Amino acid sequence: MPFPPNRRWLLVRRPDGLPDAACFALDTVPAPAPGPGQILVRARFLSVDPYMRARMSRSAGYAAGTALGDVMRGGGVGEVVASNHPAWKPGDIAETMGFGWQEFAVLTPGGTGSDAVHRIDPRVAPIESALSWLGMPGLTAYFGLLDVGRPRPGDTVVVSAAAGAVGQLVGQIAKLMGCRAVAIAGTAEKLAWCRTLGYDAGIDHRATADLRGALKETCPDGVDVFFDNTAGPIHDAVMRRLAVGARVVVTGRIALAAAHEAPEIGERHLGRLIANRATMTGFLVYDWWHRRLEALERLAAWHHDGHLRYREDVMDGIEHMPAALMRLFTGENLGKQLVRVG
Repeated sequence: MPFPPNRRWLLVRRPDGLPDAACFALDTVPAPAPGPGQILVRARFLSVDPYMRARMSRSAGYAAGTALGDVMRGGGVGEVVASNHPAWKPGDIAETMGFGWQEFAVLTPGGTGSDAVHRIDPRVAPIESALSWLGMPGLTAYFGLLDVGRPRPGDTVVVSAAAGAVGQLVGQIAKLMGCRAVAIAGTAEKLAWCRTLGYDAGIDHRATADLRGALKETCPDGVDVFFDNTAGPIHDAVMRRLAVGARVVVTGRIALAAAHEAPEIGERHLGRLIANRATMTGFLVYDWWHRRLEALERLAAWHHDGHLRYREDVMDGIEHMPAALMRLFTGENLGKQLVRVG
């Protein structure tokens, strides 16, 4: 059967600083056809994530970037509309981090790692959850906090970007582990959401003139676990409040997105790590991908029991993909940023 044309966003210019609309071009081509062992999936939701800034970069990172003229890389979830694979049929729901910014994608089921294709059961949760709390953000919160942060009952856990896709989950998991959770976010609305989730205290870093003083007040006994989604000035302020034996989990650096290619300039904290016998660990969720099902089962159980809540910030229409990405860097989004395609 004929399908509508495939609209897709191409990367046409690398950003100097923050990305803008001129970095992308929307083109239209015929919908692709699946080959042997492949499926054709029509997107329902596309994911928008801070890591995409690195995929636009000239410099090498932990994963391949997007070449100029190629479809912008990113995750998506959608419906199988044609199948040449014996285990997949039209109507099935597929999710992959390798979908791309496009309406139709030819996918090869199987594989491992970030480009693996997963079958989604819509009876468990709305399918867009596979890009949110039951997807990469949920796995980041789960393994980053539990395996790297190693929270103990009574610990003070500080989370930057606490109302974001990952941060909103980290605070709730910390509470389930018997910890005291402190949110750092950029608006009163975001902090109100964090309080609804159970965060014990919060700091509006944009409205606080003395971030170090605010941290001293909210964390009088120091910070046992710092889940750092931002880097930058927030990172420097929290590092001054580390408790003995603290664990710092570095998952993102969105505060530095405007200077992505430049050296990171800021305070050095080696003395504090030594004095406090603290550890600082860079976290990449794909190192835990082989345990994906374990985390998803536990996250789903917590949600079913009413212990896990989330918000998704949804824009309608594939034409809004660049605008949705830029919202992340201005702090306009609340919760997981998604684009509903069809």
